Amino acid sequence: MATTKHTLVAIVNDRPGVLNRVVSLFRRRGFNIDSIAVGHSEVPHLSRVTIIVNGTTATVEQVRKQLDKLIDVVKIFDITGDKLTGRELALVKVKANSATRSEIIEIADIFRANIVDVASDSLTIEITGDEDKIESMLKLLQGFGIREIARTGRVAMVRGNLGVMRKKEKPARTRAKKPVTKE
Repeated sequence: MATTKHTLVAIVNDRPGVLNRVVSLFRRRGFNIDSIAVGHSEVPHLSRVTIIVNGTTATVEQVRKQLDKLIDVVKIFDITGDKLTGRELALVKVKANSATRSEIIEIADIFRANIVDVASDSLTIEITGDEDKIESMLKLLQGFGIREIARTGRVAMVRGNLGVMRKKEKPARTRAKKPVTKE
């Protein structure tokens, strides 16, 4: 079976140790997390964890079900097949002297990136966008000498009116419970 990139979104209780338990589940199963981003959600005391992971649909579904069993996980969604809006942020410190500075600024402008720090021998650029956009700019900047990169994980949300908290879920298969009888 072919592996694909999956985007999982977990809504979790905002408590110490929750992120560790989520990440530990992936570690125990031998999964490498490509990207992870965590932040407060629109609901007080709940955080949103966006996880990008490679795997087969069946394997990722198994991990999703196991995540759903964790006490502090309120909801977990695989939004891979949905229409998504996703973004990453990167800060890139590039070597820049008086001869190369204007060319680097021009590249930043083409990618609608911002210069956030100027030093005598470097520029720090902030870029947001999808992974391909960031990778394309990094490729162009490599020739100047990249000194440092700080990059976030991808954040993603489903396009349209419904957010993941209101998204309709596929009904789970459940065993029929035996009727309770009084003796």
